[in-house]
Amino acid sequence: MQKKSLQTILYSSAGVVVMFVLVVAVNVISGAFPYRADLTQEKTYSLSAGTKTVLKSLDGPVTIRFYCTQGESAPETVFLKDYAREVEDLLHEYKFAAGKNIIIQKFDAEPDSDAEDSARMDGLEPQQLSDGDNFYLGLSISMADQRVAIPFLDPNREKSLEYDITRAITEVQEPDKATIGIMSALPVFGEQPNPEMQMQNQQGAPAWTLVQQLQQDFNVQQIPMDADKIDDSVKTLLVIYPGGISDKAQYAIDQFVLRGGKLIAFLDPQSTLMAHQQQNPMMGGQNTSATLDKLLKAWGIQFDTSKVVADLDFKMELDNGNGQPIENPAWLALTPEGINQNDIVTSEMDSLWLPTVGAFTGQPAAGLKETVLLHSSKDAELTDAMMAGMGADAIMNGFKATGENYALAIRLTGKFHTAFPDGEPKDDSDTNTVAKANDDSLKESKVETSVVLVGDSDMLADDFSVQKTDTPVGEMVNPLNGNLDFAQNLVEQMAGNNNLIGLRSRASMSRPFTRIKQMEAAAEASGQAKIDALQKTLNDTEEKLNDLQQQKSDKDQKLILSPAQEAEIDNFRKQEAETNRELRQAQKDLRREVVSLEMRLTWLNILAMPCAVTAVGMTTAFIKRKKTSAK
Repeated sequence: MQKKSLQTILYSSAGVVVMFVLVVAVNVISGAFPYRADLTQEKTYSLSAGTKTVLKSLDGPVTIRFYCTQGESAPETVFLKDYAREVEDLLHEYKFAAGKNIIIQKFDAEPDSDAEDSARMDGLEPQQLSDGDNFYLGLSISMADQRVAIPFLDPNREKSLEYDITRAITEVQEPDKATIGIMSALPVFGEQPNPEMQMQNQQGAPAWTLVQQLQQDFNVQQIPMDADKIDDSVKTLLVIYPGGISDKAQYAIDQFVLRGGKLIAFLDPQSTLMAHQQQNPMMGGQNTSATLDKLLKAWGIQFDTSKVVADLDFKMELDNGNGQPIENPAWLALTPEGINQNDIVTSEMDSLWLPTVGAFTGQPAAGLKETVLLHSSKDAELTDAMMAGMGADAIMNGFKATGENYALAIRLTGKFHTAFPDGEPKDDSDTNTVAKANDDSLKESKVETSVVLVGDSDMLADDFSVQKTDTPVGEMVNPLNGNLDFAQNLVEQMAGNNNLIGLRSRASMSRPFTRIKQMEAAAEASGQAKIDALQKTLNDTEEKLNDLQQQKSDKDQKLILSPAQEAEIDNFRKQEAETNRELRQAQKDLRREVVSLEMRLTWLNILAMPCAVTAVGMTTAFIKRKKTSAK
């Protein structure tokens, strides 16, 4: 018996040793091969198809010089060195995909070393540590005589790392940047501080994050709102909230499109930013909508600035001002169900926020083809823009879904016709009434071009697109959604490298609980029907009370009620109180149902996997015990 026990111990020990040796061997062998298995659904840790296309198109070797200081021991270097290892792993993926066309050189940029001198010559910027020493973590990418530096690999931009590297590679391949123009009635380029702010050492507002990012990739020109001509060097024009645009400026855009220019216009039925500014009494009561009415009419498109889209499936959760969340159906949070997954610009998008967005209707003019990029669900309606500004309760009162998918962003392609057949419009101040003898304005585009129209402009503002946080290594800017990626993808498609589109979109991937949203919308639609019925009963009761008050013909006797009228009024008041009570209870039941649904799904997610593992373990143990008993 003792001999059998000793044998069992020896065999078990030998088995453990053999397993340990096998594990070590597998790790050593696998470490020799630059291949990693990426099990994430979005393939976050694998090179994208766009990067692989760029690498395959290389017609010569690209040298990537990777600088990372190794010897520093300040506390923050632990975090930076961990990130440096991630960068190095990604560079190996580039090498593996491109072969001999990618050359990687690594340098330890210690203080007062030749490597530090080389880093400075390559344009890298050191990060100063808490102990006063410099820490280098950056890349210099070169091809022939072209060189692009990523001065500091900010860990806060980890999600955009692949995009930054691939963009730098494309820049050394094609050093000439395209020129784009930006026209806006909003301070997208920032605001200079007024004299009072300067006296208090306060800085003005910086340029929007979108503009800063576009300036990295393109030559950006600011086009004034009263421009009468778009410069010939501009090949793509980005219009953001053209509020109060003149006919002359629309004519300039018209001629720009007809000569082959590409237009991206973010319109708005109700700008939240402008409405916020109007809360200042000094601003006056300005119109908060923005459209290109003359141009849209010529293109066969309607954009009703008095209506916004309300959608139960894509409603966004907001703060009601008292720290309590409230879902507003006029503020849309689009998921892939509302995003065109077959278009290169939007195929990787899964989260877009559109506050008070308008809808595009109508049929494109002859010669134009329409592609819908963003749309509502069928559980949506067009609601009054003024009503939408009063909050979610005002929108939900009487909400009726139309069953129509409203177009929120569209692309028109083809040959465009002018919106100004009589030529350039004249200003009121123009005293010259003599028509031009020779009208040299373009009437039709000679080549096919593209125009993209989006029904909201607030989505591009920092408040609705990014979250800014101060960190020890600088300001961290994290995307809240894919809004800026959507805009940049559009610009890339029209003026840049299409291969960069998929890379940028990966940086803001999210996985919302779309099934939960649909279940919540169904529950709310059911509960809202009861609320609407009770509200109608309440309104009818109030009308009857008013009618009774008006029954007396003698004006002086209207305040004297008969016993029958008093009894009737008492009855209606009881009915009114009961209806109010039922209305409040229905609203509570609706919220309770939604919260209960969220709790059930939360517990299901928490317990499902442990229960599954436990069940498998118990089943395995039971089968093993049964086999052992059979022996």
